[in-house]
Amino acid sequence: MKQITSVQNPFIKSLVQLQEKAKVRKQTGTFLIEGKREIELALKGGYELETILFLPEIISEKQLNDLTTKPLNVIEISKEVYQKLAYRDTTEGILAIAKTKSLALSDLKLSKNPLILVGESLEKPGNVGAILRTADAANIDAVIIANPKSDLYNPNIVRSSVGCLFTRQIAIGTTEEVIAYLKSNNINIYSATLQDSTEYHTQNYTIPTALVVGTEATGLSEKWRTESTKNIIIPMQGEIDSMNVSVAAAILLFEAKRQRGF
Repeated sequence: MKQITSVQNPFIKSLVQLQEKAKVRKQTGTFLIEGKREIELALKGGYELETILFLPEIISEKQLNDLTTKPLNVIEISKEVYQKLAYRDTTEGILAIAKTKSLALSDLKLSKNPLILVGESLEKPGNVGAILRTADAANIDAVIIANPKSDLYNPNIVRSSVGCLFTRQIAIGTTEEVIAYLKSNNINIYSATLQDSTEYHTQNYTIPTALVVGTEATGLSEKWRTESTKNIIIPMQGEIDSMNVSVAAAILLFEAKRQRGF
């Protein structure tokens, strides 16, 4: 088995670049996953692993073999190397290099009565990760990111989603492309916005539905407001007029799930 003990190793340096630069992830078609649970979810979600790196003081070869029956390129690394690559202090001593997937709208496979969450121009990786966790909890058909501001394989998104990046179908596109996709599939669009809106709980989400949320700072673009089936609002009873986008998404999704009988 190959061993790497130096952080100056060229391969390790290339993995640092993979962590830090979206351009490198795009060029190589790969990204890093950290943690046993996250790797297990990636495998379950059909992601292909290229290489496993592990710290023998924390995880055994037997535990590695239990991950998958497929043969993998496995590299033993030192604690120094692991700490160089790992984002978290408490992961289980394992990282994987995985191949990215296509995120095209045309690749989505929807149910007969889909429930979709759309997020437009989401900037903070933590919010994207939280939205993916909510989407997994609600077991919806897909998450679509319109006008993405960051690479979905950004390590902060992988980390904050706690592996839920791999458990839902995800696609990206421009706002115009996403609207066209939803309309071509006869999916009703409910845009969460302050303007020309009605309270969210008055609408029927038992039909094919896309719930659309934007950033707290700027909200949704005009295109969503004019092209939606209905604009909706969560009644605010305090002093402010907005809430965290991941919280808003959770409220809307679980109202839809409630109407659908969970």
